[in-house]
Amino acid sequence: MKIPVLLLIATLGCLAAEPLTLEQVMEEAQKNNIRLLAEHYNIPIAEARIIQARLRPNPSLVLGLNYLDVFNIKLNPNTNNGGPSEFNGGIVYPWEWKGKRAGRIEVAEKTRAVVEADFLSTVRNLRFNTQSAFVDLLLSKLAYDLSVESQRSFDRIVSINKTRFETGDLARVEYIRSEVAALQFANQVRQAESRRRQARIRLQSLMGRTSFDPNFEVVGELETKVIPQTLDEILEVALRERPEVEHSRRDLQRSSADLKYQLALRRPDLNITTVFNRQYGYAYASTLGVTLEAPLPLFHRNQGEIERARKDYDQTALELRAIENEVRTEVQAAWEQYQAARALLERIETEMLDRARRVRETIDFSYRRGEATFVELLDAQRTFNETMQSYNEAKAEYARIRYYMDAIQAKGVRP
Repeated sequence: MKIPVLLLIATLGCLAAEPLTLEQVMEEAQKNNIRLLAEHYNIPIAEARIIQARLRPNPSLVLGLNYLDVFNIKLNPNTNNGGPSEFNGGIVYPWEWKGKRAGRIEVAEKTRAVVEADFLSTVRNLRFNTQSAFVDLLLSKLAYDLSVESQRSFDRIVSINKTRFETGDLARVEYIRSEVAALQFANQVRQAESRRRQARIRLQSLMGRTSFDPNFEVVGELETKVIPQTLDEILEVALRERPEVEHSRRDLQRSSADLKYQLALRRPDLNITTVFNRQYGYAYASTLGVTLEAPLPLFHRNQGEIERARKDYDQTALELRAIENEVRTEVQAAWEQYQAARALLERIETEMLDRARRVRETIDFSYRRGEATFVELLDAQRTFNETMQSYNEAKAEYARIRYYMDAIQAKGVRP
């Protein structure tokens, strides 16, 4: 019975260690990111405020005892014109003027809409940060593989140089140079591995993981496709779909609803009281009374809150214009970054990459034949590494810009 259990555990361990795609990483992040989960609670909190806004005011119960002969003076209408004692009980019902409850509900509903837009903005930021962290991890893996390849190449050269040195075909200083270069590439491997571990931790943190797997890996390619949209099309989508713009528009609606509600609060509420009176003692009688109580709005007519709501509406309208202008600026700047990143990537691919590879291969071949110096070989290898690293960084930057353009348009934010 123990062997199948061990096999099951091993199988599950292998499955857990499988590299994740970007789609799987994004799905886990949106399900488990702690900050996003905390932000989501703002929506049911806003819904609870709607429930509270819909509640009507509670009536009050009034009970009283009047004309009690606590001093034992013998209340009598014939001798002292006192009494009789009485008991009364009644209900006080506060009556709100039309528009108050509806206005309160509308403000709460508009507030919930604002909160929902805020949550979508958090989702948008999380998606972009996760995509950027995914790109960073892919880039760190490429840098690590490049440094490992260079180290292995120079380890082979050191091995060859050792044989040549021992047979007297190579000077000692040349052999020591190759060892030093190999050690330098080994240090680059360690640095690349350190950056790779940091990228793993950052991505797993965005995914909501509290314990970090040191062997966590992802699989995928850096995005290099051309954006099929024009600048005007991207701007149109951004102004329509961005949660920040939607937040400002909904906040303007909330501010308008709040102004109407504050205007409705100018009228004072009424208190309608129905009282039952019961006399007892030497006279027994039951009566029913109705009273109406209303404050006189001589001084307090909610002037301050009305003025505050008006200014809040004007401010929110300006904030909406400011947000729309910021989005236009952001789209234009991102478009320029995209064009520059695309041009750099194409230039490296067409002009630099193949040349650096051919130079390294030629110098390597010549060095093995004794026709090139070690300095020339080392320079060719470093040039190739720098070109490859620049190429990988250009691809990573282009992928980030691609994801940033998606984030500007809020793609994938809404379910």
